[in-house]
Amino acid sequence: MSHVKPAGSPAKVALASFIGTSVEYYDFFIYGTAAALVFPRIFFPEASPLMGTLLAFATFGVGFFARPVGGVVFGHFGDRVGRKKMLVISLVGMGLSTVLMGLLPSYGTIGILAPILLTLLRLIQGFCVGGEWGGAVLMAVEHAPKGKKGFFGAFPQMGAPAGTGLATFAFMLVAGMPDEQFYSWGWRLPFLISALLVLVGLIIRMKVDESPAFEELRKQNQAVKIPAIEAIRTHPREILLVAGIYLSQGVFAYISMSYFVAYGTSVVGIPRGAALQAVLVAAVIATILYPLFGALSDRIGRKTTYMIGAAAMAASIGPALLLINTGEPLYFMAALTLVFGLAMSPAGGATGSLFSMIFSPQVRYSGASIGYTLSQIAGSAFAPLIASALYGAYQSTLPLFVYMLGMSLISIIALTLVPGPWGRKEAAMQDANSEQSAGHRESAAASQPDGLGHLKA
Repeated sequence: MSHVKPAGSPAKVALASFIGTSVEYYDFFIYGTAAALVFPRIFFPEASPLMGTLLAFATFGVGFFARPVGGVVFGHFGDRVGRKKMLVISLVGMGLSTVLMGLLPSYGTIGILAPILLTLLRLIQGFCVGGEWGGAVLMAVEHAPKGKKGFFGAFPQMGAPAGTGLATFAFMLVAGMPDEQFYSWGWRLPFLISALLVLVGLIIRMKVDESPAFEELRKQNQAVKIPAIEAIRTHPREILLVAGIYLSQGVFAYISMSYFVAYGTSVVGIPRGAALQAVLVAAVIATILYPLFGALSDRIGRKTTYMIGAAAMAASIGPALLLINTGEPLYFMAALTLVFGLAMSPAGGATGSLFSMIFSPQVRYSGASIGYTLSQIAGSAFAPLIASALYGAYQSTLPLFVYMLGMSLISIIALTLVPGPWGRKEAAMQDANSEQSAGHRESAAASQPDGLGHLKA
């Protein structure tokens, strides 16, 4: 049977990847919003306001420690039994844990057991989302036609800002409630809505075909026994480079959507609704721009496009902090739009195709997931906590500026260390290599190895 998919298949898979990833990141990001606005009061009421915020962001960060485990487990089975099955499991697990958070009694009801259960559910969230990103990106990229892998690879990436926007919008709907109602039951509604979103995502995800690259591997019986170990053995450099490249993107995302909300509302006096509205506007802009920059990466190269974003992030943080510190809601929105909506979009649009094609198909799910989740632990996990601690210690945003600038420079350096050409030649060679790996060619040049990191100019 031919492995060639119908013409509409790439678009169908890209849409399914976008919707499924949006739902998963809605669940994951909604915790960040709640950690900024609700959890200090509900689960850590005996702590001071600063300590309550630090504890809430600490539980936020705990979820990231389960992500590498999820990346290894889902990556293993994704490379062994298929991308699609693992994505279905991750979606269901994420939805169940999020709904249970919405039903969790407060500290005032069950005492210390409340934050303990909250942390356990956060660990489950981290485990599930650890396997989501790699599988969703691979489904989109491996289904994509030649010359459009960057464009289609951006669709699952769009799930991050889209999920942020959905989570923020859900909280905006309840943020206007009187405090008594908001803190007693209103905050729970966005978590419970997850059940409906997961059902929609599950129906869509079940209808897509398995990745053609994986089908080719299964057809030729080329699956490796332990993909995670094989990925570490054969692609250790690529895994570390992926972790370094994504570092700034993860840090900027979680500080923008979580810490800036907490800082804006508690320190500079931005109204709760205005802060959430700013995140929503920035998220919508990013969702629109991601596929545009993904398409641009098909023309000027993945690394070139990502470098534009990495440099833009470094340049944006100073002006953004100055705007936030004015205390004006409109300037706060401009700051988040600058960082989360504009500066991050080139990198976000190129991430999917750049990271997935660095690895050979046999270990692609495992390699991309391990590198991505390692970066989340090193950067994203405690970025809001570090930001809160820095301000608490120095009462200034200057240390935060230095911290975020440092993350940007690490990403820029890591990106320059990825082997191979830049620009149009990079995109062309990546497409040719992936086409060979998926079995789309009648014949293949034996001298051309797998993986972007091993391509020769």
